[in-house]
Amino acid sequence: MRRGHVGFVVTFILLAVAGDLCGEFAGDYSKLSGIIIPGFASTQLRAWSILDCPYSPLDFNPLDLVWLDTTKLLSAVNCWLKCMMLDPYNQTDHRECKSRPDSGLSAITELDPGYITGPLSSVWKEWIKWCIEFGIEANAIIAVPYDWSLSPSKLEERDLYFHKLKLTFETALKLRGGPSIVFAHSLGNNVFRYFLEWLKLEIAPKEYGRWLDDHIHAYFAVGAPLLGAIETVKATLSGSTFGLPVSEGTARLMFNTFGSSIWMLPFSKYCTTDNVYQRHFSGGNRKYHHAYHCDEHELKSKYSGWPTNIINIEVPSIRGNEVYPSVVETAQTNLSGMECGFPTQLSFSAREVSDGTFFKAIKNYDPDSERLFHLLKKSYHDDPILNPLTPWERPPLKNIFCIYGIDSKTEVGYYFAPSGKPYPDNWIITDVIYEIEGSLYSRSGNLVEGNPGATSGDETVRLIMKLSYL
Repeated sequence: MRRGHVGFVVTFILLAVAGDLCGEFAGDYSKLSGIIIPGFASTQLRAWSILDCPYSPLDFNPLDLVWLDTTKLLSAVNCWLKCMMLDPYNQTDHRECKSRPDSGLSAITELDPGYITGPLSSVWKEWIKWCIEFGIEANAIIAVPYDWSLSPSKLEERDLYFHKLKLTFETALKLRGGPSIVFAHSLGNNVFRYFLEWLKLEIAPKEYGRWLDDHIHAYFAVGAPLLGAIETVKATLSGSTFGLPVSEGTARLMFNTFGSSIWMLPFSKYCTTDNVYQRHFSGGNRKYHHAYHCDEHELKSKYSGWPTNIINIEVPSIRGNEVYPSVVETAQTNLSGMECGFPTQLSFSAREVSDGTFFKAIKNYDPDSERLFHLLKKSYHDDPILNPLTPWERPPLKNIFCIYGIDSKTEVGYYFAPSGKPYPDNWIITDVIYEIEGSLYSRSGNLVEGNPGATSGDETVRLIMKLSYL
């Protein structure tokens, strides 16, 4: 995902100038703390095991940098993948290697210090530098790194991340005497949203609002994927290297084992699920399937509040006029028989992506689809705290600021077709739909019909009435 350096600059200016933000703070603004929740792939991961890499002098030992050590990635990619990939069904580590998130500010400043520079490596380094130049105290800035490959429930189950985050806020209050300002970027906003819902079930209902008032003074949502991120679809089907020196197929293999891959899928702005918080305190069972409830706008609109269909994909029609191949009994794990049938193009809205319809429809043509649908249902639809693939409600916080890059050529839809190659390179992108200047264009420059917004996004996250949610 893009690092959003411009957003960080604006965020820092708002903090430094303080203005109305600190004017509402009854105490000394110097008592405020800044808590940083980084985004996807923005935390260093280190090895927590010993892995002997054959045919390479570079082994992995405990505390060795895994994400991101480009030297080992280039010289021992198979070993490196073992330390990165998870079991796609239960999110456990590879049997030969495991990785864990680093801690402290150093875990989020640079991903690969000393080897590469630019947007792939530098994340929060310049922002921290500005804070130091403006005289911000060292204990006033707190990073809360996390394993960005995990689903939200696994973050708590394996690492007790949300318990630790709660303690971080409470410690900051005791240390400096004032509440904190939250800076969340990209996926970090989804993490913070989940934390607020998790917190509801951890403290008494009457204490919830008071806890938020005491511990959180403001929330800066930087590049928040409030309706999901379209690039997730590309990474899931054809692979997205995000600048890494690996093939797209390798990137896809790795990405689709992450529980977090589903966390950023696009979803409908018109569909919600049952309120777990209210059901929990009414005596209901917390572990249940979140049924989608869509209002009339979802039925009337074509695209679930997006400007066009998220996915248009060409599949072989192997049973005459059958539209959805998901009902075919014999599953295929590759596309070797593609020439035997006439292709059929299927289109899927944001809702059909997030509710699993898309994965079920192509399960006979792609081996990842079954695994991804299992992950979608287990880690998101059946999450005991929250189904994150639903529109946000405004958090009950005093001050919320949304910061986005806008008016950039932003991807909003893809056309996929079989490549003729084996998995994981079995899909190729044949066309991309962009939103820019109130219009939709194909990659070739042709105008496309749809429902574009007046303002486009930052190339990855589009501006879809975001301020109405926060």
